[in-house]
Amino acid sequence: MKLSLSARVAESFSNKEEASLNLAELIELARNHGYRALCMRASQAGIHSPPEQVADMSRRIGKADLQVSMVTGDFAVPRNDELGPAGLRNIAPYLDLAETFGADLIRICMKKEEDIPWAQKASDIAAERGIRLAHQSHCSSLFETVEGSLQVLERVDRPNFGIIYEPANWMIAGEDYGRETIKRLGPHLFNVYVQNHRLNPQGEGMVRTWNRGPVRLDHIGLWESGGIDFDEVFQGLADVQYRGFVTVHQAFAGIMSVAEAARRSATFLEPWME
Repeated sequence: MKLSLSARVAESFSNKEEASLNLAELIELARNHGYRALCMRASQAGIHSPPEQVADMSRRIGKADLQVSMVTGDFAVPRNDELGPAGLRNIAPYLDLAETFGADLIRICMKKEEDIPWAQKASDIAAERGIRLAHQSHCSSLFETVEGSLQVLERVDRPNFGIIYEPANWMIAGEDYGRETIKRLGPHLFNVYVQNHRLNPQGEGMVRTWNRGPVRLDHIGLWESGGIDFDEVFQGLADVQYRGFVTVHQAFAGIMSVAEAARRSATFLEPWME
């Protein structure tokens, strides 16, 4: 497994459009703490960015001997709102973005049954360019539950369409995220996101779910107790011989120092990496 740092770490939990760090600072963080890739998001560059700017950013990332593990090309996908699936209807700009960054994986969003045929069509177009599409295990989406996720994966039925396994969202939704679930994901497992929360009825944070309504929580570091059982997670990933990226995906801006969080997250995860 290889460690990746998401641009999400420099965004606030509630605002995914503003970044507290620029690309040079993200590159420095990644290089200083053993990350091998950046996960790029629209807060740094997206389909709205001038192509020459994206090309320059790609050159700078490559010069730093880093890869781009995945791209999220707009703000609607991570907001997981009603506009999130729009990219499936016009996937070409997202493919261009991924190609410029040298990435073969794009995060997408699906909210309704009618998004399934669009995901099939977008996957077919992406396959022609050697690019994969993946949906995060995310609350208030077709991937809020394990069973729902597996059903969508089966219905889309494309080898380049898969899932971004992220245990915290399934924990929030009351789902089993452990070894048996990971085993069931099988060949559909394209990427891994890690973040950590502690369920707390009086918590300052809140996530809306379809099945459980609003769920209150505390945002905590990966290394803190009371949240995700990462021993269980990484035993499960070892069981299926997962060799892809593990991306630190937590929003730390406004919670703790992003630099400190990136360092401590890498130190915590390093024993499980290659």
